[in-house]
Amino acid sequence: MAIASPSTPSFSASICCTRTDSTPARSLRFPPIQTRLQSRQFTLSCRSSVPSSNESDGDLQYEIQHGVSTDQRRRGSLVFVTLPLDALNFPVGTMKRKKAMVQSFRALAAAGVEGVVMEVWWGLVESELPRVYNWEGYLEIVVLAKHCGLKVRAEMAFHQCGTGPDDPFWIPLPQWVREEIDKDPDLAYSDRFGRRNMEYISIGCDVLPVLHGRSPIQAYTEFMRSFRDTFIPFFGGVITGIQVGMGPAGELRYPSFPLQKTARTLRSRELGEFQCHDKYMLASLNACAGEIGMREWANGGPIGAGSLMQNPEGSEFFKSDGSWNSPYGEFFLAWYSGMLLLHGERICREAESIFRGLEVNLSGKVAGIHWHYRTESHPSELTAGYYNTSIRDGLLPIARLFGRYGFSMCCTCFEMQDAEAQQMNPDSSPESFVKQLSLAARLCDIPLQGENCASSLDDGSFEQVLRMSRFNWNGPGTPTFSFNFVRMDKNLFEYRNWVSFTRFVRQMSDAKFFRPNLGFGDGDMPFLSLSASSTVGVVLA
Repeated sequence: MAIASPSTPSFSASICCTRTDSTPARSLRFPPIQTRLQSRQFTLSCRSSVPSSNESDGDLQYEIQHGVSTDQRRRGSLVFVTLPLDALNFPVGTMKRKKAMVQSFRALAAAGVEGVVMEVWWGLVESELPRVYNWEGYLEIVVLAKHCGLKVRAEMAFHQCGTGPDDPFWIPLPQWVREEIDKDPDLAYSDRFGRRNMEYISIGCDVLPVLHGRSPIQAYTEFMRSFRDTFIPFFGGVITGIQVGMGPAGELRYPSFPLQKTARTLRSRELGEFQCHDKYMLASLNACAGEIGMREWANGGPIGAGSLMQNPEGSEFFKSDGSWNSPYGEFFLAWYSGMLLLHGERICREAESIFRGLEVNLSGKVAGIHWHYRTESHPSELTAGYYNTSIRDGLLPIARLFGRYGFSMCCTCFEMQDAEAQQMNPDSSPESFVKQLSLAARLCDIPLQGENCASSLDDGSFEQVLRMSRFNWNGPGTPTFSFNFVRMDKNLFEYRNWVSFTRFVRQMSDAKFFRPNLGFGDGDMPFLSLSASSTVGVVLA
């Protein structure tokens, strides 16, 4: 089904540090650069939900105080399952393995899963011509979910999937976008060595008419508007969430780690590369440096940032007493992270306007970059665009941004444990990263969505998700935490994995399981029989 979209009013072009579009709501000038940041210490406590002798009295007081029943109080968190990357045929965009998909959806519904996460790829829907959209395959998925009693979270995926044409899950940016990048390579990110990254269009040209007379923000906006108009009968009843992609892997970040290296990043402890050397990013940097009279700071990324594989302490910029904490370092990192926040602000504003009035929850995604969390400078977070160090909270501004537009915040690595991660990398701390992000979400009063990094199906991984989810569950009324399991494949429906998964879904849905002793009892049985889960696994295989 190809749908042509009308054009929209153009944006005024600007690559400086201030907003120049027509929205007068708030200024987006970067805040004054400070050499030191006052910090507050917060304490986050989690109360065990193990029943006690005084629980009945406590429940009664709670009901009187909050006006909710004990059943509401004990309602847990929702679980969604992300669909396979190859759920649709590329490039035609029709559903693959329909019989397997039907049986899988029925199994998920029977297990108590709330719904599925459907990645909506820009490179599939608007692949050949601008403003011509093919929603056929995604309509099939949404209709199937409705028939099976499942909800749908749709992820607007404006990034590349896979590493190249030889990748079985290869979904590039639309062909017409790649043709424009061929004409102007600076539409793609570039590091200090001139290496281009095609995962996502450089945010330096966000509002410039570089895509057949449209800006990237306009292209994303019209894509979302077409999605809304096509799927409007399903909002509220079936489609309950929209996650808006804001960068590589759908995350609000820079592609500081090339896609082909992401899998080995944890083992190699790569620092990442600042992605600010295309002409559009350099023009913005030059303008901001000129505003404060420091033209010598406008020549690109920091000198002495080291090599990808270097120990941070061997780098002049990232070492504990390095120039990341100098006036220049603070200027550059404020600009670099500020550009990312500005990009997020533009997309959040457009998405909120498009989906306003519909019964749908909006969300954005933050990358779980934790492999230098125990160092002073957090280099891998800095190169990704998160100005988060041992003396500065760089996650709170992202939470505030999402909070201003009513967005939830999504993050990966909820199943990861410090003890395991630090065996490969002593500087890593996924648990501390997740806890800091959880605290930022609580301070800004926004819901949090968790994800796993890999399809870890062992009981220890599920226990860790339950453990971390306690930081984000408040009890009364609507849950403030939900979990996206990544992802559905034939391994999920193998008997032992299915037993663990269905038990996990039950425990997530019932708050009484959020307790320190998270062991799985022998009496806990899966919702589906061995034959049912085996059937689904065979069909998927």
